[in-house]
Amino acid sequence: MRVLFVCLGNICRSPTAEGVFRRELELAGLAHRVEVDSCGIGDWHVGKSPDPRSAAAARRRGIDLSELCARQLSAEDFQRFDYLLAMDHHNLASLRQQCPEGCQAYIGLFLDFAGHVDRSVPDPYYGGDRGFEEVLDLVEAASRGLVENIARRLEGQRH
Repeated sequence: MRVLFVCLGNICRSPTAEGVFRRELELAGLAHRVEVDSCGIGDWHVGKSPDPRSAAAARRRGIDLSELCARQLSAEDFQRFDYLLAMDHHNLASLRQQCPEGCQAYIGLFLDFAGHVDRSVPDPYYGGDRGFEEVLDLVEAASRGLVENIARRLEGQRH
């Protein structure tokens, strides 16, 4: 099973989602069965580390983002990943626009797995520190829901 988190530049929301989701997989004993990555729609930050404010907020919750490096969405991602999860409606529209015909991956909003009404992870880039904490709160809730979803799918594959 492979999961890709997608935001605009891959330095705030999607690397945070990647780090949090990896931790949730470890807690559920599924880290060895699920590959996780993140990327951005745009190429502005390719090769850069996560935003220092994202990294600091994650570190306060015991999540290390220091090994992550921004990359841009590629055509191969639609074939490689089982889930392509957008952080907001704009990212989702971009994914759907770039999605090749015949793609079998689930393409949707990450917060669908948390049951949130708005279903968008707000971009904290131009806001204050509180925005990064809010992103973590939302991403943690969605990560737990996604782990449950994947655990059910993996269990179904064993039967």
